[in-house]
Amino acid sequence: METAACEPVASEGLNDLEEKRGIVNEDAEKHRKLRDELNNQTKEWKSKRDALNGQVRELVDEAGKCREERDSLNQKVRETKELRDEWNQKVTALKEQLAPYRTEKNDEKNEVPVKQLKKQLQDLEYTQQTKSLGKDKENEIVKQISVLARQIEEREKTYEQNDEIKELVGQLREAKAQAETYHHQVSEYAEKAQAAHDRMIGYYEQADRLRKEADAAQAKFIECKQAADEEHKKHIEQIKSVHEMDRDASYNKGGKKNAVRKKKSDIEGKKEAKEIFERFKAGDKLSTEDLMALQKSGYL
Repeated sequence: METAACEPVASEGLNDLEEKRGIVNEDAEKHRKLRDELNNQTKEWKSKRDALNGQVRELVDEAGKCREERDSLNQKVRETKELRDEWNQKVTALKEQLAPYRTEKNDEKNEVPVKQLKKQLQDLEYTQQTKSLGKDKENEIVKQISVLARQIEEREKTYEQNDEIKELVGQLREAKAQAETYHHQVSEYAEKAQAAHDRMIGYYEQADRLRKEADAAQAKFIECKQAADEEHKKHIEQIKSVHEMDRDASYNKGGKKNAVRKKKSDIEGKKEAKEIFERFKAGDKLSTEDLMALQKSGYL
């Protein structure tokens, strides 16, 4: 009776173990799915981070090209300024060479210098262009402008009739033209250098913005990876628990088989003991083993 009572208990323990195994296994599956989801997110954040870093590198490369272009143009600005300054110095030197001739001519004829005439012409033209004048006053100014322009033209023609002066004037005009040409080039190179600098700054600013996005993606990558690692750890722990339960179940199932074998052995032992006891009552002589069998089965 005692052996028969143990069998339902063992069966009940196995059922509880199987139920618990199912719960743990289901929990392990949840951790596996969450781990896989987090790993997918990790891959996505890694891909986004790498793409952003790639764009940052491209922008930095473009900024570097703009910096090289700017530096090259700034070098041209410096070189062209030197050439412009050289020609301006030549202009100054030629004016100084011509100054005595102009003074001498003016002193001989007691004339107003051409430079002063040009200043008067400039003032009259400014008055005509900027002030509201009556018809008579405007006609008068127009007449004065015409007279001054003619005087200047005649004085310069007379002035340049001297071969030496003519040569110096030609050199002066050439020097002024060269100085003006280099001045325009300086302005052009400077504008281009500034444009290259502005583009460079723009590329660096874009790179900084994308670098911040890449850093944020890297932070999310680490966060998801750590979470995925944690879920993987929990999954492995639950799987280990399932394996331990499987071993326990296997052990319990083996114990049940042993109980069945023991019950069968007890029944056979009692049957054998009954036969021995019947022989004993019939007057047969019993062996030591027969006596031990009777004692074990409870007949003695």
